[in-house]
Amino acid sequence: MDTEAELTQRGHSSPEQGEEGPRSAFSGRDRRSSSWRRAGLLGVVCTVFLLLFANFVVQPFLIPSRSMEPTLKVGDRVLVNKLAYRFGQEPKRGDVVVFDGTGSFVRERPAGNPVGEAVHGAFSALGLAEPSDTDFVKRVVGVGGDDVVCCDAAGRIKVNGVAVDEPYLHPGDSPSAVPFRIVVPLGTLWVMGDHRSQSRDSRDHLGEPGGGMVPVEKVIGRADWLGWPVTRWGSLPDGAGAWSRVGSGSHG
Repeated sequence: MDTEAELTQRGHSSPEQGEEGPRSAFSGRDRRSSSWRRAGLLGVVCTVFLLLFANFVVQPFLIPSRSMEPTLKVGDRVLVNKLAYRFGQEPKRGDVVVFDGTGSFVRERPAGNPVGEAVHGAFSALGLAEPSDTDFVKRVVGVGGDDVVCCDAAGRIKVNGVAVDEPYLHPGDSPSAVPFRIVVPLGTLWVMGDHRSQSRDSRDHLGEPGGGMVPVEKVIGRADWLGWPVTRWGSLPDGAGAWSRVGSGSHG
């Protein structure tokens, strides 16, 4: 009787033990799959948040050239404040701005591959790829109404009759090797790089439609901070002090 009872107990328990094994393995796979789904969803949410943040608030911008040295170097990533001019404020002399040069620095181009452009735009918005070849970073030298002249007897740029000492210029560079005199139309900007001998800026488009002027509406934002490399973290040096003695222009 004892032997029969033992066999009976084993007979009842064996199928249950056999069922537990597969059920436990399936449950483990299900948990792993659920964890991957959660991680994937979190990644998508974070990416969408970063893209929205970059589109409306602060966008990383990869510096592709030497035109703004020594303020900005090739490979630097600046954080562009896209709210700086959203609430009635306009760019000021000395501001470092990022703008869309379409129609002023580059001609309108036919549309390319929309998928490729969208992917590049997303990586650019996250600061992981070079900006569009229609985006530029320069310093504001003249605003609407300004009379900008290069150069005075000491080789300095004059704005509205006032000579300006520009401490941010690349060592050894003159304010401009190209003489010019322009009056900035209202609603536009005259912009130049800090590394004047290496910068293609408003001076290079004097003879073209628009005369090198950048419409204020094309400004994407103000470059306020250096985000990379970490050894140079911080806000950009304020260039407005050089222009403190310059009064408003009287020309339209």
